Parts: sequence; structure tokens; C-alpha cells
Amino acid sequence: MQIRQPIRNIQDFLLSTYFADGLRITIGVLLPSLILAQFGMLKYGMTLSLGALCVSVVDSPGPMVHRRNAMLITTVLIFVFSILTGLTNKNHYFIGFLLAVSSFVFSMLYIYGIRAAAIGTAVLLIIVLSIDDIRPWQEVLIHGVMVLAGSLWYTGLSYFVYRLRPFRLVQQSLSDSILEVAEFLREKAKFYHQNNNYDKTYADLLQLQVSVHEKQDAVRELLFRTREIVRDSTPEGRFLLLVFVDMVDLFEQVMSTYYNYQQLHAQFDKSGILPDYEMAIKRISYALDDIAFALKSGGKPVISKRLLIEIERLKVKINDLERNNTTQEYNTIGIIALKNIEVNIENILARVKTIYSYFKMRNSKDIRQAEVDTEKFITRQKFDFSLFTENLTYSSSTFRHSLRVTVVMLLGFVVSQLLNFSHSYWILLTILVISKPGFSLTKERNYQRLIGTTVGAFIGMAVITYIHDKNSLFVILLVCMIGCYSFQRKNYVVSVLFMTPYILILFSFLGMGSIALARERIYDTFIGSGIALLASYSLFPTWEHEKVKEAMLSILRANKAYYEQVVRMYFDKNYNRTEYKLARKEVYVSTANLASLFQRMFSEPKSKQLFIKEIHQFTALSHLLSSYIATLSLYNKEHEFTFESFNALKPMSNNTNYLLDVSIENLLQGKNTIENVPLIRLNETGITILKGEDLVPEQFDLIQKVAYDIYKLSVKIKL
Repeated sequence: MQIRQPIRNIQDFLLSTYFADGLRITIGVLLPSLILAQFGMLKYGMTLSLGALCVSVVDSPGPMVHRRNAMLITTVLIFVFSILTGLTNKNHYFIGFLLAVSSFVFSMLYIYGIRAAAIGTAVLLIIVLSIDDIRPWQEVLIHGVMVLAGSLWYTGLSYFVYRLRPFRLVQQSLSDSILEVAEFLREKAKFYHQNNNYDKTYADLLQLQVSVHEKQDAVRELLFRTREIVRDSTPEGRFLLLVFVDMVDLFEQVMSTYYNYQQLHAQFDKSGILPDYEMAIKRISYALDDIAFALKSGGKPVISKRLLIEIERLKVKINDLERNNTTQEYNTIGIIALKNIEVNIENILARVKTIYSYFKMRNSKDIRQAEVDTEKFITRQKFDFSLFTENLTYSSSTFRHSLRVTVVMLLGFVVSQLLNFSHSYWILLTILVISKPGFSLTKERNYQRLIGTTVGAFIGMAVITYIHDKNSLFVILLVCMIGCYSFQRKNYVVSVLFMTPYILILFSFLGMGSIALARERIYDTFIGSGIALLASYSLFPTWEHEKVKEAMLSILRANKAYYEQVVRMYFDKNYNRTEYKLARKEVYVSTANLASLFQRMFSEPKSKQLFIKEIHQFTALSHLLSSYIATLSLYNKEHEFTFESFNALKPMSNNTNYLLDVSIENLLQGKNTIENVPLIRLNETGITILKGEDLVPEQFDLIQKVAYDIYKLSVKIKL
């Protein structure tokens, strides 16, 4: 079995968008202080670095136009609020009022999306860091101008790095999304492993599906909003678009293979053929790893001969199994299922080979254009003020979150003033970064912050105690900074673990480093964490079950729309491919939303986990339904049938739509009685099943049965 070498993992990380972000932020934050320190102006350098640090908060991956606009808006806001805070921080009442109003208004920005919320966080960050910084008004103005200069410096640096290599972020993001698909394949391969824990594998698959969707959505935003790619002006742009479109199709193909794996194991474990399936699927996942690495490194992947041999050997084995099954030792339906899986593996391999072929033409002007209507796949965020006013109601989870943040920030401010610690703003900082719109997210971030800070503080204390050489300390500071900013989106625990030693070493350089400082940071973190967690539970709480109903309705509607598009392939030969792809995208979005929401419910108190078993069943059945619909679409695209018409299956198709409609009505109205909805049987359609052609009618039948199971479940769930 091939194992990805540790050296490849390190290379992957060093070429990733995470490390690129870490390097850019470290340079942006550290360079002003380093340069001005040489001229004895470290104080001004630190202020410039502060401005750069605040703006870096909004500089997350995405279309450059969004990043640039967000950084410029943040630059103006932090300039204004650094001056406002500096002028009012002498009076506890004034600064308390400013903190409360700012906490509410900037927390409400969540309604405009994650990047807008990051702008709010950056502004609150400058307020918190300026609360204890009392100085004359003339110096406040100078301080504000230096913050402005630092902000503009970082914005210019970020834009310059982007213009230097405009396709780099797309390459990295596309590579990351392919790695997630490879991981999904490896997880799916576990179904063929003997004595597998099916429930755990299925739960892990759902989580991975959420990750795949998030990564693909990020790539979609980048690709379709990058002018150089949309205008189709360069071979690299066309190449990246082709790879992405094929990867989305490949993922649909991977999603379509869903069988009763327990039955397969019961029948075929003794034959020893299932480990071959597991290995073949893993080999394809390794081929995807190679594609992902080549995208980041600029190389050309070479398809593994072992992979081709593995697939060929699997084909021979299944044919031998069928030929030697003269005594009917193995169920014919089971063998057909194995053959279908093998055909699907071959089709996935064919798509992988196609993607490999694109690399040969990567720099050629002859590389073809991907057929995709980019404009229709872009999600536009509205920024009108009416959306803000509409959410000023207790029924809005964002409004409740904003109220909660306002109260806990004020409480944190009062506690920090009473304790009179030398760095009391650490309590407010902890509250700021931990407070999230939902209880489960706050709880998760809380644990991560506590673990990272505690472990990091001990490491920092050890470094300060035993290392006194300034050069060595500077190198460690540099490593910690890069580590902190590189992992802040990838792994928050590791990010905080690097952050604490970096802060302690920084204070050491400023002549304030001591064991007492490390202890104070731990105390402040625990105080801030305690306040934030208690508030998320008892103060205007937001529970996941409040959002489940809408998420369930979304996935039902998305699956119905997807099914209708796929059915058109059979009943209307002139179907719209763009509409089909849009429907497929909506299924991925709604599936990811429901799966992540369901996972978050598990970290909430038991009393808030309403209908947890039924929601789990609903999530599983919805995933199964979309897998079966994907299989039906692939039958149409990749098999040739001799049927003149499938019109006899229309009543079954209509009945499936009816079942989904009734399920939606049940959830909306809270019905509690199961009506006698008949199922249309295959033998009632009048279609004569012929060998090899029974796939389509059976698939229509399977989809109808799953829709019926969802219908029965929709009666039980009262939300």
C-alpha cells in the first residue's frame, strides 16, 4: 500500500495557501517594526505593525477585488476608531459606551457574510488594543496616522503579491479542493475493508463532503470572479477552469456509487475480491494527490503504472469470479453490483486521465475553452441597509449574537478594570475571538483557545528562561509568527500554540518578558473564555435546532430540482446543461449545510438536541437520494441504451416528485399522520426488463423508494 511520504506532506504545506498567507502576514506585520527599529523609532514601527495586523484580519482567500475593497474599508474604519478610542479612553463611561455600540454594530455585519464580519472584528481589535493606551490628543492623532500608514502598507503589499502571480491563489485553492476529493475517495474505500465500522465511515464521509463543498465553492468564487480567467485571455486560465469543471464532474461520479456494503461483505468476503476494490480506489486517490501537487508545484504529473495494473487486475478478477460461478455460489445481483462498481471505477479513472492530459497542454494556446456560464454560478451578496434593519429583531440569530457580544464585551471591560492587570485587554481579546454566533462554535473555539494558550505559555516560558541569545530568540519569534498566521485558518489550536510564545518573546524584546506575564496571559484567557462560554449558553442563546427545519426544506427542494433536471435527460433530450449543473451545485450546498449543522448539534447540551435520531436518518436518506440521482444522470451520460423511449417510467417519476412535495408540506405544516401514498411498482410500468438495460428502471425505482422513506420520516419530525 502506498503511503504519502512525510516529505510530500511538508512540501504540500509549504506550497499551500495557508503558508503563503502566513508568510505574507508575517512580512507585512514584522517589516515596519524591523526597519524603523534600525533608526531608533521602534515605537512608531510597532504602531505601523498594529495597522498592518488589523487589516490582515480581512485578507482571507477570495477574489482580489473583494479583498482589496475589504482592506480599504477596514483601513478607513480602524483609522477613525483608533482616534475615537484614543480621545475617549481617559473616561471609563465614554469608552464603555463606545465599546458597547461598536460591539453591537460590528457584530451585526455577520449578516453580510464572513468577510464583512472580519471587518467588524478588525475594528473591534483596534478598539480593544487602544483602550489602555492613554496619551495626549496630539499623540492620538499621530498614532492614528501611523495606524493608517501601516494599514495602507499591508494593503499595498497584499495587492503587489497578487499582481506578481495572479493565478497563484487559484492554483493553491484548486489544489486544496482536489486533495479533499482524494481524501473523500480514501474514506469511501474503507467500505470495502473487512469489519469496517460503517456508521463511523458514513459520518466521516458526510464531514468530508462538507469540506469538499467548501473548498469547491471557494475555488468557484475565485475562478469565476478573476478577470484574467473569465475573459479567457490566457492558456493558464483556460487550463484551471477545465481542471475545475472536470473535478466537479468527477466528484459527482464518486458520489454516485452507493451500495449495500454489508451485503457485499456477507457475499464476497470469502472470495477475497473486496480488498482489490479498496486498493484500486486508493490508487485513484493517490493519482488525485499527484494532480493537486502538480498544480501547486508547476510540474506535470505522470500516471502510475501500478494504478493501471491494479484496475486491469480488478477487471480480470471480477470476470473470473463471474465465469467460475457455475454453482451459483455468489448471488447474480451481487456480481452485477460488483461489475457496476468496477465500471464506475474505470469511468473515474478515464476522467482522471483526461485531467492528466490537460497538463500536457497547460501552456498551449490551443487548449480548449471550458463550456460553463460563469455568471450564473456566482453568488452575489447584497449590501443594502434594509437587510441590516430587517435583522433588528429577536428572531434573528445575528441580532441575538450582537446583543450577546455587546453584553460580554462590557462585562469583560468591567472585570478587566476591577482586576487591574497590566495587560487587561487580553480578556477582551479572548472574548472577541471566542464569541461566535452559535453555542457549538463558541464552545469549540473556547477549548481550542484554552489548550493552545496553556501549552503555548509553557513553551514560551521555557524559551524565555533558557534562551538568552537575541538572534536565536528572533529566529524563534519569526518561526512562531509564521506558524501562528499559517495555521489560523487551518488549525486554530496550533495557531494559538504558536501565538502565545510569539507574544511572550515579543514582550521580552520590549523589556517586559517574565514568567508573571505568561501566568497573566493564562489567567486572562481563562477569565475571557469563561465569560464567553457562559454567555453563549445563558444569554440570548442560539441553538442549531432552530435552523434545522430550514436546512431540511432546502435539501428537499434542492434534491427535487436536481431530480427534475436529471429526469429531463430521459424524457426531454434537449435539456439545459447549465440548469442541470446549477441544480447539482445547490444539492452540494444544501447537503453540506445540513451535515455541518447536524454535527454542531452534537456539541450542544442534550436538552437542545431535538429529534437527533430522526435528523440523522433524514441526513443519511437525503445523501442517499442525491447519490442515486447522480447515478441516474451518469447512466444517461455514460451508457448507451437500446430503448426507444423511457416514457413508461413517467408515472414513477411523477410519483417521486409528489412524495418530495408532500414531505416539504409535512415539514412546513407539522402533519402527524401518514397518508396511504401508493408506490408505483416496476411491473406496473409495462417495461420489459432486458439484461443490461434494467439499470435505468431500477434506479427510478430506488429513488422513488428513498423518497417514500423521507416522506414517512417527515411526519415524525416536529420542529
